[in-house]
Amino acid sequence: MTGKFRLLAAAAGVALLAVGAGTAHADPVGSPTYRQLAGVGSDTTQGVMNAMAGAITINGTKVIGSYDATGSATVATQSGSACQAIARPNGSGAGRTALLNSLGAADGCLQFSRSSSLNLAPATPGLTYVPFAVDAVTYAITPTSSLPRTMTLADLHAIYTCDPNYVGTGPNYTIHPLLPQAGSGTRSFWETTVGISDTDVVNHAYPCISDTKNGKPIEEHDGRVLDDNSIAPFSIAQYIAQGAGTLADLRGSALLGSINGTPSLLLNTGAAATREVYNVIPSTNVGTAPWSTVFVGSNSLVCQQSSIIKTYGFGIDPNCGDTSKVTG
Repeated sequence: MTGKFRLLAAAAGVALLAVGAGTAHADPVGSPTYRQLAGVGSDTTQGVMNAMAGAITINGTKVIGSYDATGSATVATQSGSACQAIARPNGSGAGRTALLNSLGAADGCLQFSRSSSLNLAPATPGLTYVPFAVDAVTYAITPTSSLPRTMTLADLHAIYTCDPNYVGTGPNYTIHPLLPQAGSGTRSFWETTVGISDTDVVNHAYPCISDTKNGKPIEEHDGRVLDDNSIAPFSIAQYIAQGAGTLADLRGSALLGSINGTPSLLLNTGAAATREVYNVIPSTNVGTAPWSTVFVGSNSLVCQQSSIIKTYGFGIDPNCGDTSKVTG
């Protein structure tokens, strides 16, 4: 069976799992309006965490408030006046920054952030990255692209460093590698995967790369930005969940390629670009409820939601709830 059809089979399985999973809303709705644990950040994990927010209760009360990466310009996360018009953070890095800003101001507006990448750079106050699921990232192209459906990491490095053997010379590049917007965890993870630095991208060391289209930042996991000459990273979990109708289908004509000959599929931990995804919490609250109850340990309320995790295309993480990943 080809990688393409294995992927379709996996997507079909997720579609069956989606039955009865409930509806995940873009921002919290219903009672209570403000939740004990308000979080922002990653586009990759917003759907699964929105579903967690609807399913997880303590003493019958919902405790997670998960706010999407895109939508209205601002969000209101808690009842305090400082929390009524927070600029909506888009991406893992932006979510981390917003969480640190809130903790530094002691305003109580944010209690966690979502992250699809690991960033253990020093932070004040300290942060703990608590994994809860496994994802993988591969490249997306159109069905009529000249790029092959299977490539090596060396191929991808050549493409994303504008190697003339792949993309031509001068300003008229024949292949157009794309990256999601600045602050995206998928962008950071993909840059590491293909062996480039964000500093070089920002400084235009690779002139064939774009992170905008038609003057607008490229949102991750949106295949509609692709044409026959472009290539972009795409979360496997997002692709599966979008194909199953669990999330809005933004794939367009995108097809996923395989890296190093191994299809990056659900639960395929041998994939070249497998990653854990995280909820980021203040290190000082690791042992404090409700953070500890909801996020920490293999028996935490999030880690018990294996059905939701699978429904949204992610794999089960044997390290779910681990608290060893702490910022320096």
